[in-house]
Amino acid sequence: MANRLETLKTRLENYLKAEDSILNGAQEYKIGSRDFKRADLNEISQMIQYLEREIATEESKSQGKGRNRVIGVIPRDL
Repeated sequence: MANRLETLKTRLENYLKAEDSILNGAQEYKIGSRDFKRADLNEISQMIQYLEREIATEESKSQGKGRNRVIGVIPRDL
């Protein structure tokens, strides 16, 4: 699980760098007669939000705070 968490954090760092470079005006550039365009800012922002949610989920799982955690059980005979 830690390996997945590290992978998610690395991907998030890469997406944040890509977002930063786009915000600094490097979304499109030209070398000679070739035009280059990076990914759309909206797609990158959506992926950043997705990765942040996934990281939060993985961290809560590693701390035993997953969605299906049972806090206490009271047996009842009906």
